[in-house]
Amino acid sequence: MPLGTVARDAETGEELFEITEDGQEEVLLEGGRGGLGNWHFKSSVNQAPKYAQPGEEGKEEWKILELKVLADVGLVGFPNAGKSTLLSVVSAAKPEIANYPFTTITPNLGIVSYRNYKSFVMADIPGIIEGASEGKGLGHRFLKHIERNAALLFMVPVDSDDIETEYKVLLSELEKFNPELLYKDRLLAITKSDMIDAELETEITQSLNLDIPCIFISSVSGKNIDQLKDKLWQMMND
Repeated sequence: MPLGTVARDAETGEELFEITEDGQEEVLLEGGRGGLGNWHFKSSVNQAPKYAQPGEEGKEEWKILELKVLADVGLVGFPNAGKSTLLSVVSAAKPEIANYPFTTITPNLGIVSYRNYKSFVMADIPGIIEGASEGKGLGHRFLKHIERNAALLFMVPVDSDDIETEYKVLLSELEKFNPELLYKDRLLAITKSDMIDAELETEITQSLNLDIPCIFISSVSGKNIDQLKDKLWQMMND
């Protein structure tokens, strides 16, 4: 199984184990003991014995195996927030990019090159919508992947009707899904900032009342992309 695989009991939903290390071995269900064939009973006076030992029946149970993406940074945002575009700019990943909601329907991973030959893994998590924690939109199908990210990068486009509210809705969905997600380091990236000038950027910054640092970026123009990498690296290594 790949790293990040979680095994659950199909009836109770109880988590049995998670594969987190290379070479880790876990037993879901022991097989039946094998019987001894007639060859085992062969002797010098009985070259072709006509009997063998029967084996014991094994057990049968249903188990659920699910894969949670293991990444250093998870991208969190509504559809069309620019997550796939950012991943395509900072890594060699080639996610599908289009101007319609839910373009991304599977998580995409990219290795982001950093200074001095360092790197980290970034995961583009398919867009969340309000009510995702209750199963709306793509719902729990992808929220679970955020649990394995070391840091979270929230992304809200600068042309959003209300940047602060959009961020708080995203945070609320994560809290409803798993309150422990609030303990992860997080950063807010205000995307598509090539659309505004410095004066408007200052006004937006002063109007925000948030509990996390934010940075204005543009994947198209490259604005503050290196600074974004610096902030993410610092978050992961503090």
